[in-house]
Amino acid sequence: MHMLVGVFGVWLVSRLSDEAAAAYGLSNQIMLTFMITFRFVSVGASVVVTQCLGARDRAAAERVARASLAASMWLGLASCAVIAVGARPLLELMRLPPSLFPIAQPYLVAVGVMLAFDAMNFSMGSVLRAHTYGRDTLRLIIVMYVVQLSLSLPLMFGVGAWPGLGMNGLAIAAVIARACSFWMHRQLWIARLGIRPTFEDFWRIRREQLREVLHIGLPGAGENVVYRISFMMILAMVADMGQTALTTHTYTMQIVHFLLLFGMAIGFGTEIVVGHHIGAGELHGADRQVRGGLAVGFGVCVTLVLATALLGPRLLGLFTSDPEVIATGSKLLWLTLLVEPGRTLNLVVINGLRAAGDARFPVGFGVFSMFAVAVGLSWLLGVRLGWGLAGVWVAYAADEWVRGLAMSARWHFRGWVPHARRTLRRMRLNSRPA
Repeated sequence: MHMLVGVFGVWLVSRLSDEAAAAYGLSNQIMLTFMITFRFVSVGASVVVTQCLGARDRAAAERVARASLAASMWLGLASCAVIAVGARPLLELMRLPPSLFPIAQPYLVAVGVMLAFDAMNFSMGSVLRAHTYGRDTLRLIIVMYVVQLSLSLPLMFGVGAWPGLGMNGLAIAAVIARACSFWMHRQLWIARLGIRPTFEDFWRIRREQLREVLHIGLPGAGENVVYRISFMMILAMVADMGQTALTTHTYTMQIVHFLLLFGMAIGFGTEIVVGHHIGAGELHGADRQVRGGLAVGFGVCVTLVLATALLGPRLLGLFTSDPEVIATGSKLLWLTLLVEPGRTLNLVVINGLRAAGDARFPVGFGVFSMFAVAVGLSWLLGVRLGWGLAGVWVAYAADEWVRGLAMSARWHFRGWVPHARRTLRRMRLNSRPA
């Protein structure tokens, strides 16, 4: 749903202008980077809760769930404050063309408010999914985005004689929808989990429970932070290629993000099931789950990417009528056939490693690959050799495959098993009565 609404958001903004779409795309990348600062709490909470449930320790799972709330709220508020104060310097750092500042800066400040709600929504949603209430969270997300889309049209384009607020209207709609989502998450916690969040849960930092969450979440966040930094460095290179290149990158990535959705779904599902297997001491079951997830992921990924590449000109034509953007974007969608299978390999195996407690290896190797391969090749091929966006896409593919093959080797040669056994011993020790 997030990917679909992101695509629809780009389409709405493209109705204003291609310039607005470029500003929207770059501003949203800044937002995604800030989201990483608090998503490590939701990632860690999800894994630890699944392990507790696998060990039949629901009381420990509830303590971890409550501990995630305050950490998420404070991180979300801090991110919101940084965006409010530093919007212009951040856009300058990203090499945004000066002509786009009047569009991008007010939008970034307005949409930054939603970070406070998103932080708590991510943690509450991850806890629900860890309890296998994934369908409930999906329904909630659908309602949230229906609210957002229903408000976006009148707030952006106006009603009657009122002209609307343009991109700022889209930001206001997103903030209202996130606030509604927070209220719905709270109601689901009460109805499904029997957990009624109190005021204390949102401000008191529970260090003992957070220690286990951070043990898993921080390395995962480190990997995501490195990915976002490398991506932003590449995006700055793209911005230097000109407004047309930035617009093409924005439109093409929206389509690619839709493809990414299916790999992410398989990866998240793998993480939850593997976490339950680890908590129950079923290491062979965890191994089968990862291998099965890869088989399904590859089949779905290749089919969808091929169909998307064939429909490339039509899909890009939904966003723009610029023939140069459509021609270049269509070539990039064919190159995505090289990128997405490697990304699926990464998503499934890394989530399996994290659920098994082996969270540090993906970070260490990822730092090397994302900077040396993704950023290095983007500069060499895209800038130095003049391949442009095609060179950037080749660099994306090389990075995904280098990391994916390294993660697969780690799983295949059982490098994760000692971490899984250590996690199991720690859980059994913590579950003993005092």
